[in-house]
Order: sequence, then structure tokens, then C-alpha cells
Amino acid sequence: MEVKIRNRSRVMQFIATLMFLSLVWAYAQLEWGTPQGVKVKLLQARGSIVSADGKVLARSVGDRRLYPQGQLAGQVLGILGKSQGLEGLEYAFDRELASGQDLKLTIDTGIQAAAESALARAVPKHQAEYGSVVVLDTRTGKVLAAASYPPFDPNDWRPYPQEARRNRPFLDVFEPGSTIKGLVVAAALNEGLTTPGTSYSTPMRRHVGGRWGSVINDAVDHPPSLTTQGILRYSSNVGMSHIVEPFTPQKMRDYLTAYGFGTYVNMPTVPSAKGSLQPLRRWDDLVRATNAFGQGMSSTVLQLAAAYNALANDGTYVSPRLIEGTAGDRRTVLRPETARVTRDMLRKVIEEGIPGMAGIKGYEIAGKTGTAQVVVDGRYSSTLYDSVFAGFFPSTAPRVTVAVMVHGAKHDYHGAQLAAPIFKDISTEVLSSWGAAPSLKENTIQAP
Repeated sequence: MEVKIRNRSRVMQFIATLMFLSLVWAYAQLEWGTPQGVKVKLLQARGSIVSADGKVLARSVGDRRLYPQGQLAGQVLGILGKSQGLEGLEYAFDRELASGQDLKLTIDTGIQAAAESALARAVPKHQAEYGSVVVLDTRTGKVLAAASYPPFDPNDWRPYPQEARRNRPFLDVFEPGSTIKGLVVAAALNEGLTTPGTSYSTPMRRHVGGRWGSVINDAVDHPPSLTTQGILRYSSNVGMSHIVEPFTPQKMRDYLTAYGFGTYVNMPTVPSAKGSLQPLRRWDDLVRATNAFGQGMSSTVLQLAAAYNALANDGTYVSPRLIEGTAGDRRTVLRPETARVTRDMLRKVIEEGIPGMAGIKGYEIAGKTGTAQVVVDGRYSSTLYDSVFAGFFPSTAPRVTVAVMVHGAKHDYHGAQLAAPIFKDISTEVLSSWGAAPSLKENTIQAP
């Protein structure tokens, strides 16, 4: 019995000693601060991401990261893992957001929603694989929308495949096709190599590049002789091969570089791709001709929008911006008068060629379609296409520039059939949000 009592006494003494030491340790922490070697983890709420029009796109509530707008701009925002950003802006600005800083974007949620809705209607209808849109503010280069389809909800990202989370407008590269024709014609006008009324012999086929060259074909029937305006109207590859003949390879490639192709967009921290231009040493007559209609080079939708924005912005290239308060570069690519002449030519392309597909009655819309064969296993596919459109409005004094790309449509895949109507839908929504009245000329025509 005495042995049991002694054992219990020792146990109680041991417990009492532990309790005493714990109290001493706690008192030491209060009195002298945390001893060396002990780390205190300060938990701070992650910063919010907000749109230009004040909508909260991402915020932290307790230990959860919420995206109040659901799928809106989901691929742009990206995703957050247990302790850090994994993709998109959550990844690119992880340090700033983790320290509690808010991030304000240039995105306009109304325009973003219009772009996403237009893609959501068109891509499934044409049985395409995916699509993307970029909308820029002409003067500032602010990204008003960067839309992708299929959609993605960052609130519940795990069920989505990697491809659905991809910020396609900034990361996917493709051959821009005939949209490049508007930019190359502007460069030729700027160099005095052509005029809108200069006439060229335009058979449906032409061999370019001598013995080691190839035959260039046109897809749309047209007269055997076309002016520069007509070459844009009928999207003639043969005609473009004539227009660029006076261009030295160096000069023409320099223009494409000035438009932003083959280089990264100056948008620090935000992940993007640069596309490609062939090295100058490979620029023979055939490469010069194919680049004039957008083959043998590649671009992102963001780059294409920025290039067309130079036409809209009186010849001045402005770096796209996604984050408010950041500055990009500006450079002169064309003389203002050249840009204005080209805009008028592209307005006629819409009015005379595809008024029902891209045009909006009563409003001056300008732009150019593209239908690009996709390279598969080193060869151009005869069944897989990218449908492309780039343009701006109002054409006389542009405020907004838009680029559209849809990949892999199973039917009605031409730029005029697919990408142009998406542009039209977005433009209609934006003009409606502005409350912009149609022109008096169009009203007069429509009056009974």
C-alpha cells in the first residue's frame, strides 16, 4: 500500500513540475518576447482582385478564396492552391496578393461578359474546339476584355482539365491568315509602294519564288485585275504577292516587328506568348509573299488586337495593359494619314464585302477576316482551320479594337461565317452600352 502511495505521489509531482514549467515558458514569452528559434506565422488576408468598373473578381473570406462573378474572366484570374497562386493572375501576382495588396484590372465586366457570351453562342453552334477574344481601349491600350471558351469557374477548379483553365487570348499562338493583309497594305501605303487605286493582274493562281518557289492560290472568285482596295475586298493572296514585291525582306519584316509580331507584349508579370516571325536569313520571295497573307508566322489574339490597334490609333502602337496604374510603350508605326486611309479601306471591306456578317447598320465598322489552315504534322491541314477577325469602331475615330479567333470549327469555319459575327455581337453590345445613336445617313436610308 505504501509503495502505491509513493508511486502516485511521484506522478503528481511530475505533473505539477510540467505545469509549472509551462507557466514559466508562457510568462517568458509575455515578458521577454518569443525566444530565439521560435517562429510566429502572421496570417494576413490575401488581397482582392477588382475590375475597372469596381466589381470584385476575387477576394478572401476566412480561409477561403471566393470569385463572386463565377466564370467571368476565370482563365485570367487563375487559381489558388492551399498556400499560393497556381495559375493566372493568382500566380503572377502571388507575392503582392499574399501580402494583402489589392489588384485592380483594366477589365470592364460588361464588355467581358459580352465577349464571353458571344463565344458561348458561336463556338458550340459551329462545333469548334475553343475560341478567344481580346477587346482593347484604342487610345490607352487597356484590355477591356480577354475572353475564352470553353468557360471555367475558379471557385471549383479541380474538375476542369488543364486546357479549360488556359488563358488562351494571351497564350495560344496561331497563324493569323488574311487579317495580316490589312496591316501589310498599310505598310506598303506608308512606304509609297502602292495606293488604294493601284491596279494589279490577279489570276486565281500564281507561281512565286522561281525554281524553288510554290503556287499561290486564291479562294474567292474575283476579276482578273484588282486594285489594292479590291485585293482587300476579295482577300486575294495573288494580289498581295504583287503588292509586296517592291518590299525588301528587311523592311517588310521590320514593319511586322513594329506591329508587335515575333516579340513579347510589354506587359510585365502577366504571362503571355510571343508568336514567331521567320529569321531574316530565310526571307526569300516566297516567304515574303506568304507572310503578306499571314502564313509562315504566328500570333496570339492579344498581339493581333494590339497590331490592329495601331491602325485604329492613327499609326501609334500602344502596349496592351491589364493592370491599372502600369505603363507600356508607345511607338510610331505609320503616319497618321496612312492609318486613316487604311481604316477607310477596311470600312469598305465590311460595307462592300460582308455587311451582314460584321457590319451594323448606322455605324462605321472596319476590319478584316482571316481563314487560316492549321499546320498538323508539318503540313497544312485541309480539314482544320482557325477562323479569325480583327477590327475596330467607329472607323473614323475608333474607340475600341477587337480581335477574335475560333479554332477547329466543323462547319461554316470561314472568318466571315464565324469570327466576324462574333465581332458583330460584341460590337453591338458595346455600342448599346454607350447609348451611341446610329448615323443620320443610315437613319435617312431606313426611314419610310
